[in-house]
Amino acid sequence: MNPASVMKLVTVFAALDLLGPAHVWRTTVHTDAPVRDGVLQGHLYLKGGGDPKLVSEKLWLLMRRVQALGIARVAGDIVIDRSAFDVPAIDPGAFDGEPLRPYNATPDALLVNFKAQVFQFVPDPVAGVARVGMEPPLAGVQVPAQVPLTGGPCNDWRASLRADFADATRPRFAGAYPASCGERIWPLAHPEPERMTARAVQGMWEALGGRLDGQVRTGVTPPGAVERLALESPPLTEVVRDVNKFSNNVMAQHLLLALAQGPDRPATFEAARDRIAQWWGLRLGPTVPAPRIDNGAGLSRDARTTAAALARLLQVAYVSPMMPELMSSLPASGLDGTLRRSAMGTGVAHLKTGSLRDVQALAGYVHRPDGQRLVLVAIVNHPNARAARPALDALVQWAAQR
Repeated sequence: MNPASVMKLVTVFAALDLLGPAHVWRTTVHTDAPVRDGVLQGHLYLKGGGDPKLVSEKLWLLMRRVQALGIARVAGDIVIDRSAFDVPAIDPGAFDGEPLRPYNATPDALLVNFKAQVFQFVPDPVAGVARVGMEPPLAGVQVPAQVPLTGGPCNDWRASLRADFADATRPRFAGAYPASCGERIWPLAHPEPERMTARAVQGMWEALGGRLDGQVRTGVTPPGAVERLALESPPLTEVVRDVNKFSNNVMAQHLLLALAQGPDRPATFEAARDRIAQWWGLRLGPTVPAPRIDNGAGLSRDARTTAAALARLLQVAYVSPMMPELMSSLPASGLDGTLRRSAMGTGVAHLKTGSLRDVQALAGYVHRPDGQRLVLVAIVNHPNARAARPALDALVQWAAQR
């Protein structure tokens, strides 16, 4: 069956088991020329290592550390090195025709802010407007400073803005913002995802007062360039919480690719799937059918597994040293993540959720009052799968009380 995002359990446990909870990704900065009077006489190279959580704040820190090297101006170019990944170009709208949805972001060895631009709307009742901001700053992208405020309830406030993103460099809001909404944020995938990293790097560099004589472009770090600094990602044990709690698809894909990364070879999906297949056979044995993995995130029409295979995976994980990391990464029912508003009961289970237009799925651990824990897997594949949600909630409640 298609498990949707429940497939992330396979990716996450494999990553924890093979890479270890302390695994980190490195983003490195290199130069090919000396610095004189604050001016780098050549190019500045940013080499991505596949960090799945290089968010706006970390990009700010990276640029500040570059300036701490004494570089205030780059006489050449800023070169973005994505050579750690060898993945095909993927149309972010191919899956469901929603290219601006952040969940459709595609992998990038130098992934910035999940390829998402985040708009902030802050009401200013005295001025009668909502102030508009955007993170990270993107070079060449002009955002309206404000939109009019309107009365009424905060219902579909995004629709009331009448947004137009046809021009990636000039987003427009032709409507108004309900004052009753208070402060809100709206994450959106950048309409030109292939240019997101370059615009974010240049935008952040200039926002910090840095000067650039050349341009930001894609390239490869030459062998003679000197590594000047490295910025590490959070450890894997923290990353998997974001992957599972909030079902982050692009981070899951980066976890899968990390299984195939090596110092002398770029990571490919094919090599990563091969490594998981080998690991599965060793960990679960030849009698448990291996899953058919696409991108490791479950955002796929082709991914397949069985409920029994997932149940066995969860049993193996439970007696492994990685059990605490895996279980704590799962949404807690009624408390956080994708189960924050669940009606199944507060804290009765740690479960990964999965949802597509024709899929509803749950898999994880149910906690009984007597201290026992049960493995639970439920997958519904049906054109009206959403109607099964109350039944899945009831199943968890029954398991927790039986």
